[in-house]
Amino acid sequence: MSNKEKQKAPDPEREERTEGQTPEEQDTAPQTEEGQQSSEQENAAQEPPKAESQGPSLEETIAVQQDRYLRLAAEYDNFRKRSQKEKESLWADAKADTVAAFLPVYDNLARAIQQSTADEAYKKGVEMTMNQLNEVLKKLGVEQIDALGQPFDPTVHNAVMHIEDEALGENTVAEVFQAGFKLGDKVIRCAMVKVAN
Repeated sequence: MSNKEKQKAPDPEREERTEGQTPEEQDTAPQTEEGQQSSEQENAAQEPPKAESQGPSLEETIAVQQDRYLRLAAEYDNFRKRSQKEKESLWADAKADTVAAFLPVYDNLARAIQQSTADEAYKKGVEMTMNQLNEVLKKLGVEQIDALGQPFDPTVHNAVMHIEDEALGENTVAEVFQAGFKLGDKVIRCAMVKVAN
């Protein structure tokens, strides 16, 4: 007999067992493989389908995306601030470099004013030019470094000479050979000075 014929053929033992039983007893009687398979399929059909864990839930996905968005926004804000600082620094450096290029002109005008001359018109013209240059430097935010009579500060003063003078205090600037300039906190050129004691 083939497998199909065996499955379709009635089981004489089972028929004998179920003949004297009530319908309730028949339900509780041991079942064959075929009966067990059909009851498992019925149970599976009655149970609600279980949620398959294929990945993160919607809430987790939203939380991850929100975290990504906040990090990206913070990075952009930092980039914007850094770019602004770099732009300001670049502008200050360019301004300082330009002023440094004009300082030899300032030095020559200062020397010309110190020289005695019989031509008062010439002297007046040099003084006016020097005043105008000082006004331009002031508008740019450039300040002359105070040196004469001040305590020596190596960050803004460049000592080229040293003298002993009891009239002056210790480490005091006695003479300024060349004026120093700064732009805000940035030193463009240190003052060249003579230091006492």
